[in-house]
Parts: sequence; structure tokens; C-alpha cells
Amino acid sequence: MISAIDSNILLDILIPNPAFVDAAVAVVEDAASNGALVVSDIVYAEICVHFINQQDCDSFFSDNRILIEPLTREAHFLASRAWHRYRAQGGKRTRILADFLVGAHARLQADRFITRDRGFYGSLFPGLNICDPSAQSS
Repeated sequence: MISAIDSNILLDILIPNPAFVDAAVAVVEDAASNGALVVSDIVYAEICVHFINQQDCDSFFSDNRILIEPLTREAHFLASRAWHRYRAQGGKRTRILADFLVGAHARLQADRFITRDRGFYGSLFPGLNICDPSAQSS
């Protein structure tokens, strides 16, 4: 099984967020024991800002056996369709295209998506298998 990880989960672990760190670690460890861990190149960019240099960032991903994947053209197209539907339905501009790219990557290039943002991704990407660690710890 391929599990894509959202930036909010990685930040829960990196920063760490006391409310979510234990659940995030448990879900990521479980996913790692059952298959591959991946992030989109968009999530990689979002996480890079929290490191002093690229070598440290790359070591974090490598040490945790998390692969960085570029989006396919199909994922880019799916993201554009989801963003267009969202805006046409009156969706706020607080959601940026990067959010849609992350969701499309998870939908088309992974078997499940580990995120705490299940409402947003679940409504915009039907069929996306979402694992929310915060829901499991409540």
C-alpha cells in the first residue's frame, strides 16, 4: 500500500504538535510497516521551509523512508478540475492551488492519504481513501 502524507501530519511530528504528535507518529509508523510512504513535491516544498538547509530536509525524508514524487500530468489536470469546481461553488480564496495539487497527487498516485484535513479533501476528491490520525485519537 502506498500512503501519501500531508504536510500537516509531518509538521505535527516535526514541530511537534502536542495535540496530534502521538497519533501522527502511530499512523505513519503503521503505514510504513504496511507499504511505501510518499509525499508530493508540493508537500516537500512546504516542509523545506522548516529546515536550515536542503541536506537536513532531505535527511529527514530519507531517514524516515519517505519518497518525494513529482505530480503526473493527470494529477495536475485533476487538481485544476477540483479547483475550478470549488471556485464555481463559491469556495473561498483561502484555499490555494497547492492544496488541490496535494489532493490530486494523493488521489491518483497513492492508495490512501494521511491528513487531518479530511473534510476538505474528502469533498473535493471523491474516492480518496483518507486516514485522519486525529479522528483515531479522539
